[in-house]
Amino acid sequence: MRDLDKGERQFIKDHNIKTFTMSDIDKLGIKEVIENTIEYLKSRNVDGVHLSLDVDAIDPLETPGTGTRVLGGLSYRESHFALELLHQSHLISSMDLVEVNPLIDSNNHTAEQAVSLVGTFFGETLL
Repeated sequence: MRDLDKGERQFIKDHNIKTFTMSDIDKLGIKEVIENTIEYLKSRNVDGVHLSLDVDAIDPLETPGTGTRVLGGLSYRESHFALELLHQSHLISSMDLVEVNPLIDSNNHTAEQAVSLVGTFFGETLL
């Protein structure tokens, strides 16, 4: 997380939701954050999780076609790597991808990146 409103902060606090901030990713790296998340879920015998991938979590310099642009997001590569690890975990049972706005995109760049991310989620690799 990198941007929350007051209500979201309170909800997370009230419900004791495990979270990682961009500062955590900077300190630990995306690999450790995702591995910690996977371990946390498996330790609670979770057998399936829904992943909502908001494209606006990626830095807007890399994904211009999103309505909620906040600098300092994940890199495109970090996003791919996180999805590779989540795919390998077999914990994700469903996924949606949101916040792609073709009306403000540049040459369909964000939409193409979104399609690539979904492919990675489903196990697509370079080789």
